[in-house]
Amino acid sequence: MPPEKNKKFIFAGGGTGGHIYPAIAIASGLKRKYPDSDILFIGTGKQLEKDIVEEVGFPLKIIHAKGFERKLSIDTLRSLHQLILGAADSIKILKEEKPDLVIGTGGYTAGPVVFFASLMGIPCAIHEQNVIPGVTNKILSRFAKKIFISFPESANYFPKNKVILAGNPVRPEITKGTRREALEKFGLSPNMPTVLSFGGSQGAMSLNNAIYYVIKTLIKSKEFQLIHVTGKNNYNKIMQSLMDDKIDLGSASHIVIKPYINDMENAYAAADLIISRAGALTIAELSACGKPAILIPLPSAANRHQDFNAALMEKNGAAIVIYEKDLTGEKLYKSICNIIFDKECLLKMSASSKKLARSNALDTILQEIEKLLK
Repeated sequence: MPPEKNKKFIFAGGGTGGHIYPAIAIASGLKRKYPDSDILFIGTGKQLEKDIVEEVGFPLKIIHAKGFERKLSIDTLRSLHQLILGAADSIKILKEEKPDLVIGTGGYTAGPVVFFASLMGIPCAIHEQNVIPGVTNKILSRFAKKIFISFPESANYFPKNKVILAGNPVRPEITKGTRREALEKFGLSPNMPTVLSFGGSQGAMSLNNAIYYVIKTLIKSKEFQLIHVTGKNNYNKIMQSLMDDKIDLGSASHIVIKPYINDMENAYAAADLIISRAGALTIAELSACGKPAILIPLPSAANRHQDFNAALMEKNGAAIVIYEKDLTGEKLYKSICNIIFDKECLLKMSASSKKLARSNALDTILQEIEKLLK
């Protein structure tokens, strides 16, 4: 009997960290389960994709891909041209690689790869991170053998016989930080409540503007501690504004401003309350860590899916929502104070957040993938 050949997996999805990080979590799990397996990522070549995928050591191949505008324009023709090129790229890679399984994690990159893999008879699965599925995954659900969803509400949009309620897989280390050690790393006190705010991998200008008011108020009041992540593109602007306003952070040990934080496990561990966008990955990490949150959904997110993610957290008592159109520094500061000094509120929100976590998400997905490989 010939020896069984090494498994080969292809992951397609990208454009945002919300599509890439779940793929990496699943890929890393497969690598542990099948140590001799080959894993390939397919993306659009955006710098974010390259940075994230290459950092964890998985190879990345590039295809042509471009999202469609919601109204007809000259850009629609460009997107159609990219779609044709992307189809040719996908077919070429699939023929060369001959994968045992293709997994799509959303975004327009996944479209041609999963579609043509299915036509070639290659088993396919998709993973949907958000409450309201994206257009790509809705279409691909017809061709995938299994559909992994993160929220029960998503099942309404897919063929019921294919749906597996798994959850959003997060990096195991995200829950490993300890509060005291984390606060020491940030140079903060264990005796004051701490707020962590961030706007995603690229930062969020509207959140930065609101937090700027919080910083100016906090410099005088010193009521709580703040760790704020500006995003790499916005850091210099924020620091220059502070200098212009003669605000000296050197004498404010209770305020930490960073362009980016690599070890988010320590940032989460240090925080009693988190302010963030409402991307699916963030929601999964908040729940895994059991953190109360003030969520500010990104209004330009496709299908306004962040609104639905945030609403789910608020409905379950794990967060309050401030929509960007209503966001001001004054409102944000008041909302922080209403929660951060109310220990009973913090405990209730934390428990509610933890209840939404699906700690076995990765195990569930790996078990179902194993069935597809038989």
